[in-house]
Amino acid sequence: MRRSLTMVFTAALMAAPMVAAAQGAPAADEQSRSIKDGGVKVAGWKGMIDASEAKKGLTIENAKLAAEGKDLRVTTGPASTYWNDKNAAKGDYTVMAKFTEPKFQNLNDHPHPYGIVIAGNDMGTENASYLYCAAYGNGTFIVRGFGPTAFQMNGRRGGAAPSVNKAAAKDQPVSQDISVVVKGNTVSCKINGAEVWSAPKDSLVMAGRLKSTDGAWGVRSAHNTDVIVSGLMAMKP
Repeated sequence: MRRSLTMVFTAALMAAPMVAAAQGAPAADEQSRSIKDGGVKVAGWKGMIDASEAKKGLTIENAKLAAEGKDLRVTTGPASTYWNDKNAAKGDYTVMAKFTEPKFQNLNDHPHPYGIVIAGNDMGTENASYLYCAAYGNGTFIVRGFGPTAFQMNGRRGGAAPSVNKAAAKDQPVSQDISVVVKGNTVSCKINGAEVWSAPKDSLVMAGRLKSTDGAWGVRSAHNTDVIVSGLMAMKP
C-alpha cells in the first residue's frame, strides 16, 4: 500500500521572479505571450523562467500559476517551472498528476509540452538542477533537465509512444496522466499508465546533470500553453 507524502494547493498571492538556464527556447519567429494578471498566485509556491526568455525581458510575472479549486492552472507566457519547497521527496518515490489542455493549442500554432518535475536542488538560483518528463498533445514526449546547463535524455526532438494521448483537433481537450518514478537505481516516466522511458540513476546523477534524485518536485510548462494540473502528489512505495 502506498501512503501519500503530500498534496498540493491553497490559493493566495505569492510571486518569485527567478530564472533557469535556457532549454527548448522558442523558435526565432515565435514570441512568448505575456499573460494578464500573471505571477505565482498559490501560497508557498515559487516559479522560474528559462534564461532565454529572461534575456528578452520576460519574468515569471508574464506567466501564471493559480489555484482552481483543488487543481492548479498553469498559463504561459514564457516557459516556466513551478515548485513548493515543502514538497520534497527522497529515496524511492513516485510523483504524479493529470495534465489537461482544455483547448489543445489555444495559445499557439503547434504542440507544446507540460509535465512533472523531480529532483529539484538549488531551485530559484543559477545553479538549479532538476529533471522533468513532459507530454505533448500530439502523442510525443520529452525527458530533459537542467544541471544547470540543459540536458536531454531522449533526444533533441523527444519520442513518440502509443500511450501518449492525441487531441482530436485544435481547440479540443486532451489529457495525460504523467508520473515519474524513482525506484532503486532506476528513474522512469509513465504516461497514461505505460512506461515510456527509464534510465539508471548514475546516468542522471553526475556533474552537469542532477545533484541527486532527492529534492523538490513540481510542474513545468513550455511557453504559450494553458494546462490544468489535477491530483498532483508524491507517493512512497
